[in-house]
Amino acid sequence: MGDIVLVEDNDLGPFAETIRSGAHVLPADEPQANGGNDTGPDPYVYLVAALGACTAMTLRLYARQKKWPLQKVRVRLKHDKIYATDCANCETKEGKVDRIERSIELGGPLSDEQRTRLLQIADRCPVHRTLVSEIVISTQLA
Repeated sequence: MGDIVLVEDNDLGPFAETIRSGAHVLPADEPQANGGNDTGPDPYVYLVAALGACTAMTLRLYARQKKWPLQKVRVRLKHDKIYATDCANCETKEGKVDRIERSIELGGPLSDEQRTRLLQIADRCPVHRTLVSEIVISTQLA
């Protein structure tokens, strides 16, 4: 079962939130252009950060198990909303779809075959699988 995450308003602005998970406290807000005070990353930053962190951790774990010389992982991510008509591989054909661009930099004396395999393994990280699968969100008043 997953950890409980608590998100509460704070007094730093109209959209400023405090995220708590165990001993961790993180800020969230909207940028000033969207009416916030930019006191923390916006929610989509946390979404793509989760994907990036999971990707890096999955690659490290896989390389460690294979005893491959992976020395550094850097994952760059960008989230956009694009028109469905601009997406050749999307099932949705009207309106907008979310697009996450992920670029992975692997450091270390890896062979081309190892690099190719690690790129394939990136799509197997649990957060990636969650984002591309059906998600059920149950909501009720507390």
